[in-house]
Order: sequence, then structure tokens, then C-alpha cells
Amino acid sequence: MVIQGKAVSKGISIGKVFQYVPFKPIVTEHMIQKAEVEESICSYEAVRDEARREFCAIIEKMANEEDDKKKIFSAHIEILDDDEINETIYAHIRDDLYSAEYAIHSAYETFIGILSRGKDPLIRERALDLQDIKMRLLRLWFKAPAVNLSNLEEPVVVVANDLFPSDTATMRREHVLAILTEIGGETSHTAILAKSFGIPAILGLTDVTQLLKPGETVIVDAVEGSVISDPTEEDLIKFKKRMEEEKLRKMETEKFLAMEPYTSDGVRIDIALNIGSAEAHELSFAEVTDGVGLFRTEFLYMRRCTMPSEDEQYEAYKKVLETYGDKPVIIRTLDIGGDKQLECMELPKEENPFLGLRALRLCFDMMPVFKTQLRALYRASVHGTLWIMFPMVGSIGDIRFAKQIVEEVKHELQIEGHEYSETVKVGIMIEIPSIAIMADIAASEVDFASIGTNDLCQYLTAVDRLNPKVAKYYQSYHPAMFRLIGNVVNAFQSQKKPVGICGELGGESLATAVLIGLGLRKLSMNSSSIASVKKTVSEINIRKAERMAQTVLGLSTAAQVESFLKSEMNEK
Repeated sequence: MVIQGKAVSKGISIGKVFQYVPFKPIVTEHMIQKAEVEESICSYEAVRDEARREFCAIIEKMANEEDDKKKIFSAHIEILDDDEINETIYAHIRDDLYSAEYAIHSAYETFIGILSRGKDPLIRERALDLQDIKMRLLRLWFKAPAVNLSNLEEPVVVVANDLFPSDTATMRREHVLAILTEIGGETSHTAILAKSFGIPAILGLTDVTQLLKPGETVIVDAVEGSVISDPTEEDLIKFKKRMEEEKLRKMETEKFLAMEPYTSDGVRIDIALNIGSAEAHELSFAEVTDGVGLFRTEFLYMRRCTMPSEDEQYEAYKKVLETYGDKPVIIRTLDIGGDKQLECMELPKEENPFLGLRALRLCFDMMPVFKTQLRALYRASVHGTLWIMFPMVGSIGDIRFAKQIVEEVKHELQIEGHEYSETVKVGIMIEIPSIAIMADIAASEVDFASIGTNDLCQYLTAVDRLNPKVAKYYQSYHPAMFRLIGNVVNAFQSQKKPVGICGELGGESLATAVLIGLGLRKLSMNSSSIASVKKTVSEINIRKAERMAQTVLGLSTAAQVESFLKSEMNEK
């Protein structure tokens, strides 16, 4: 059987299916009879003992790990045995006649709430431990299997209905051979992170969770966008050969990773990096890139029960800025909503979340969160070359209000005696057509801009970019996209303001020539795209790129644009 979907992160792999269905307990208020009290307490204690055994087994498996990691699970055992928590659970069962599962839920939620409100960030961080323990106890109570991408023990092909950004951000990447989901498109965060990690991924696979069985061997062809289940020996031989060919091709391309990105006629193109954290594996590309073109700060907020403190954010920003030194680091302010949700923040339920209260709009609505991030950014600015970028800007009024908040934060820091750099640039992410059309006025209001093609295409073509049913209408090579990009570039260049591109289109080597031909000299991308884009840069000249751009602007459809670019690149 062959299942077709959208290949969003190129590659080929062969492996066994791992069905990822995260446990989500449904706990309702349920009362018991007095005669059931002792039995309920015994049942709770049995579940608690089982949880303790699981933690002990994890510690034993971590014999060669750092002590700090083992201490985390030792602390979890201590929390399981905490007298105050257990007495609260017993009281709920004996006095309130709560069922055991509702007593567990209620008691842990009470203590999570208390810790979440603590002033000390270390105390607030313990709330996440309690949440983890509560979920483990409830999973054991409901006898649900343990499912977690962060502790995969062997290489697998992950199959899921959908993956949250926090799932992909925390998964054990060395054991993920490929990702297959029913939901999502080429610019979803699953796709973006899969590209960043170099993991083959196919999304929009209808009913793939029903069609593939746990443990069965599949071939993932994330070049053609197909999944082959129950492969024949002939299939396996064929695709193993293709895997070797892909590996050799990748090795050839990787030779361009450390190359200075000049066109064949000597024009320097800046190649910047898109990152989601300050972790070492993300910052390891600092030597071969010209800065950070996009730091997605929302990942600092994920997989937590509490918001990151000002000091925590400061340390993360400081680390990135120090790593890049004189090279600019563009840090995007919190961009959540739409497909990005947080455990530590309850967002409003909306009919159309991509058109709702998200990104900068949400920051305006939650001013303390916004100001905390800006304070951390400005405090960190003394450690490098900081450029701050606001997402989801739809009007000149948005820009002016954001700049007003920036001035308020700077004034507060001055009064408190905090140092910050006076040379911080403030710019915008252009991803709403209204501001792209008003780019000439926007350029006079800001220091720089970066074009976010993922949402720009979504709003321009009126397509939910995560909905596989309308995936064919999401056309990042639509001629209107290139016309709009050209308008933005011309507006900013006429005012001598820097403008770059940080959406997924910026990392596609097929689009590189036309983007350069439109005047862009700064392209930002995931680490997996750096070498191939540098290779393409080295093979083109400006005159040809400009001719290609003019041709593209005159075409009528996305299919024509792609066909033209492929023919030009093959000709090269």
C-alpha cells in the first residue's frame, strides 16, 4: 500500500512505526460512598507505588548520565512521598468523598497553583514537576500506555494525527527516522522543526494513524511524498540504494557549508540562521552563518506550567548574543496563537485562531508578559548586536504602539539602573499583506524588516496553511507572492533600510535566484538548508537572477513559476 502526502522535509528512511498518541486524561468530579473510602485509598497507594517503581527504573537506566539528570527523578520520588500532598489526597477521599482519580487531580492542582504564584523562579519551576507527576499518576490510574517522544529507546518512524511544537522540540531526535502526520502543511511548525533537525517528514497523510500499524516496517520517501507499507524485498533494495545516493549527494552539498556565500560575479549574500533555542546544537552553526535571522522565542515558553521569568529569558538571549558577537541577532517577540499553544498560558478559544488574538496582538493584550520579554531583551543587548522584531504587524498604528512600549521599558530600566545598548535596532516581520502594501510608510517607522513568507502566503492566498484539504491552494510560488516581496524590497532599499527574508521560502534553493534577483541580499533559514542555498548562490550571477525575477513577475500561475525555475536551474 502506498499513501500519498506532502513532503515537507526531504529525505528517505526505512523503519518501524511508532504510533504517538499522547495521554490526555479526562477527570471529572466523581463522588464515592463511605464504604468505598478504604478501597480507594489502597488503590491510590498502589498507583503511587507503581509510579515510584517507574521513576526508579528510569534512574537505573540513567547509570551513565549526569547526576543532575538523575536528581530530577529522585526529586520526583520525594514529591510522590510528600506528606502534605498525600494527606491532602487522603482528606479528599475520606472527608470529601472524592474518587481517587479526582482526589489526585484536585490535590496536585492545588499545589501547582500555589507554586505557580511563587516569587522565586526556582519555586515556580517545581510546578512543572508536579504537573509531570500528576499526569503519570493519572496515566497509571487509567492504565494508559506510556507515550513520550523525549524517551524513545530505538530508531522509529513517528506516526501521529498531529504534533505540537513542544512535542517536536523535546523529542529524542537521534531516534526519530521520519515523521508522518495527518495534519499540517509545508510551513507548519512540525515541518519547520523537522527541516531544522534534518528529519524526513511527510504531512497531510489522510488516515495514516489507522492505515499503519505499530511496529510494522515502512519506507518513507520524503522526496516524492509517499509512504510504502508492507514493502517487498525489491522495494527495500531499491530504496536502500536511493538512501545511499541521497547520502552521497548530501555529503557533496555539505562541502559548501563553510563557504563564503558570494555569487559567481562576486556579490556577497548574507546567510543567516533561524533558531528556536539557545541550545548548543542550534548555536553550533554560528561560524558558518552571518547572524541569526530569526530567533523564535515562543519555544522558551513551551513545555512549562509557568511563564519564563525575566532572568531566565535574559540568560537565553545573552547566550545567543555572546555566541554571535558583532553579527546581528534578530529576536522575534513572543509569537503564539494560531498553531502555537502554551501550557503555561490559557489562550482564548477562537473560531479562526490564525485571524484572531495572536502574536503582537496578544502581547498588546497581555502587557506584563510583553514588557517582561522586552526588559530581558534590552538587558541582554549589552552582550552582542541585538535587533528586535515584532510579528503580526498589520498597521502603522501597531508599529507606533509597539515602539511606545519599547520606550516605556527603556525608561523603566534607566530608573532601575540597568544597562542596555543604545544601538538596538527595532523592526517588523512582514507577514500581513496590508503592511506589505504599506511598506514605504512602514520603512520610515522602523530600522529593518524581515519577510515572513509562511503567514504572508497564508493571508495572501486565504488558505489555512495547516489544513491538508486546501493544501493545493497554499502556493508559496504564486506570482503575487513575488510581486509583494519585490514591493517590500524596493520600499526598504529606497530608504536604505535592511530587509531580509526569514520564512521557509528563504531556505529553498529553487527560490534563491529569484529572491536575489528581486534585490534581497539577506536570506535566513534552518540549518539544514544552509549548504544547499550557499551552493546555489555560488552558481548564479546577479544579471541572470534579475532576468529570472522579471520573468517570474510576468507569469500567471504558481505552476508556471515552479516549472520556469526548475528549467532554469537544470539548465545551469
